[in-house]
Amino acid sequence: MGGVKTIQDLRTTFPRPGRVEWLGLRPARRVPPVRVPEVEAHPLVGLIGDHGKTAPARLTALSGQLEATPRTSNPPLPGGPGKRQVTLIQAEHLPVIAALAGLDGVDPELLRRNIVVSGVPLLPLKDARFQIGEVVLEGTGECHPCSRMEENLGAGGYNAVRGHGGLTARVIVGGVIREGDAVTPLLPEGAKQG
Repeated sequence: MGGVKTIQDLRTTFPRPGRVEWLGLRPARRVPPVRVPEVEAHPLVGLIGDHGKTAPARLTALSGQLEATPRTSNPPLPGGPGKRQVTLIQAEHLPVIAALAGLDGVDPELLRRNIVVSGVPLLPLKDARFQIGEVVLEGTGECHPCSRMEENLGAGGYNAVRGHGGLTARVIVGGVIREGDAVTPLLPEGAKQG
């Protein structure tokens, strides 16, 4: 049945792929996220339509001229370019957050994340690559709560989300993410399949 697994083997072994349960875009700052059936992810900007982000201008190969595609004027987010292009949270943590906040339930919109996934733990995907549909993301860090959690969940909402806030990620390979897509951790170079 195989030998003893190393810690690295254990860290790259998942019981099954996860699933996208909910997708949301925040059209502007301080505006509630809007649920969408699919989103387009782009390596240079993250999710198109999130915080007003648009696709970057394209260089037309024949003429060498830039197409008139508007660019976003949003300043870079803290933590470096692209580290918070996408935010994810586990569906399994929503009831925990609700219980800790003293609420009957918590809707994803209140937590202001882009993607709710189920069936796969997010924390092991920090500093790792994973695929959602045709898109490849790289986990860049934990997604800590902000002071908006007090507004959205009530007094103590910030602490209710601590440790359950999910993951930030950057887009490595762009494409479309849809509700129902599989979330599959990608093995590091040289790793053996379980």
